[in-house]
Amino acid sequence: MNRPIRVLVAKVGLDGHDRGAKVIAATLRDAGMEVIYTGLRNTPEMVVQAALQEDVDVIGVSILSGAHMTVFPRLITLMQEKGLHDVLLTGGGIIPEEDMKKLHAIGVGRLFPPGTPTQEIVDYLTDWVRKHRKP
Repeated sequence: MNRPIRVLVAKVGLDGHDRGAKVIAATLRDAGMEVIYTGLRNTPEMVVQAALQEDVDVIGVSILSGAHMTVFPRLITLMQEKGLHDVLLTGGGIIPEEDMKKLHAIGVGRLFPPGTPTQEIVDYLTDWVRKHRKP
């Protein structure tokens, strides 16, 4: 790849627990990726706008609030409206397996529960971008 993978890491809504998001951001930076961390209390609109401005390959959302079945569908809709068809939407947090399947069916990438080895996340993002980034 001719440029580093660019990842936007976001927290959406009133979920104030961002330790996991910061650990993932640091892990991705250590793996050579460019990471933009938007901080706490973003709206889906703010996340998609930042993704457009930063020309990212990946949007990663950390969600522990239980609002995943609202947040991810809204993000997918906004991404489609803004033409972000070549950007991966992924994330992690407390998300039941059944909900992960439903979200995957609407276009959300792999979702990572707590305890996932960080190298697994790095490998997934790297592989996805290699396969999907337009030259």
